[in-house]
Amino acid sequence: MANSPQAKKRARQNERRFAVNKARRSRIRTYLRKVEEAIASGDQAAAATALREAQPELMRGVTKGVLHKNTVARKMSRLSARVKALGA
Repeated sequence: MANSPQAKKRARQNERRFAVNKARRSRIRTYLRKVEEAIASGDQAAAATALREAQPELMRGVTKGVLHKNTVARKMSRLSARVKALGA
């Protein structure tokens, strides 16, 4: 348990950041799920739209420190390849 005032403050800050980051991660996962569902349905137009909507959310996760940039780059690359493959 935190005893010093700075440790108590740090614990409060950590709780707040955890809640914000958790919400942001959840939001990102929702966008990713929409892309996955569109791909599963086989509708390339819907999948491309969902991917375009997910991209800024993913990049925001990088700038906010929730996700690593290479993780997002990999996810975007794999998703866009799958969306592109729907048209072929």
